[in-house]
Amino acid sequence: MSDMIYTRCGRSGLMLPSVSLGLWFNYGEPDCPDTARAILRFAWEQGITHFDLANIYGPPKGDAERFFGNVLRSDFKGLRDQMVISTKAGWPMWDGPYGNFGSRKHLIASLDQSLARMGLEYVDIFYHHRPDLETPLEETMAALSQIVRQGKALYVGISSYNAEQTRQAMRILRKQGTPCIIHQPLYNIFSRGPERELFTFLKKEGIGCIPFSPLAQGLLTNRYLQSELPMGSRMLKPHGYLKKEALTTKKLDILHELNHFASQRGQSLAAMSLAWVLRQSAVTSVLIGASRVDQVEANLACLESPPFSDDELEKILAIVQTEEESRG
Repeated sequence: MSDMIYTRCGRSGLMLPSVSLGLWFNYGEPDCPDTARAILRFAWEQGITHFDLANIYGPPKGDAERFFGNVLRSDFKGLRDQMVISTKAGWPMWDGPYGNFGSRKHLIASLDQSLARMGLEYVDIFYHHRPDLETPLEETMAALSQIVRQGKALYVGISSYNAEQTRQAMRILRKQGTPCIIHQPLYNIFSRGPERELFTFLKKEGIGCIPFSPLAQGLLTNRYLQSELPMGSRMLKPHGYLKKEALTTKKLDILHELNHFASQRGQSLAAMSLAWVLRQSAVTSVLIGASRVDQVEANLACLESPPFSDDELEKILAIVQTEEESRG
C-alpha cells in the first residue's frame, strides 16, 4: 500500500482515506469491465479503502452498484469489513411518482434496491443525494434515521445541501439520535462556494466533508490541454456530463496557466488541484474518479504535495479570477 493518510470523519469514530474512489460513470455497460476491475484493485492496493457509489451510477442506472458487488464477491472476497462503502439516493431512478427526490418511500425503497444490487446487508454511509424542497425535511431526515435503526446503514450523510439546509438537517438528525457525520459538496478551484459558509459550519459542528468533482470533471488535468480532445475522454462519451461547451477559449487559457504554475511546483495540474482541495482543514477526504489505472496513480501524487504558501494561493486565485471577471 502507498503512504495513505487516514483522517477521522468529523467527530465520529470513522476513519477515511485522504483519497476516496467514486464509481460514477466509468463502471457501467459501455465501459470495459477489465479496466474497471483493475482500477478498483489498484486503488485498494494503494490504501484507498472508501468506495463511493449512488443508485443512478452506470450507465444504465444501477450498473455501477451491480458491478461493484460482483468485484466485492470475487476480487475483494473477505475484505468487506476493511472497506467503507457508501451509496446515495435522491435523483431520478425509476419511473412514476416514487422514484425521485427525498420521500421516506423513495429513500428506503432505493436503498433496498442498492443493497440487493451489491449483495450487501448494509452500507457504511447512506446519503440523501440532493435537497428536496417539496418534501418536508423532517420526513427526509426521519427516513435516514430509520435506515440506521434498521441496520441498513451505519452512518448517514447529505450531498449538495447549502449551509442553511445543512444546519437544519443536522439539527433534526441530532434530535433523532442519528447525527449527520459527512457532507459531500461540489468543490474545486473553479467552484468555491463552500468557502463562503459551509466549511466553517462543518468544522464547528464536527461534520466531515468529502468534496466531489475536485478536478472539475477532468478539466483540471492535462487531458484537455491539447488542441484535440483525447480519445476516451469524458467529454467524448455520450453519457458524460462534461460537455465540449465547458472548454471555452478563456477556460483553456486558464488551464494552461494553472498547469504552468503546477509545473513550477514540481506537480501535475491534477495533483496540485487535489492538494488545493485537501488543504482545507474542513475536508476529510477528496473523491476522485478514474477511467484508467494510471489516473489513480497520478492523482495519489497529491499526498506528496508541498504545502502552499500564501503567495501561491493568491496566485492560483488570481489566475482563476480572470474567468470570473469575464463572466461579469
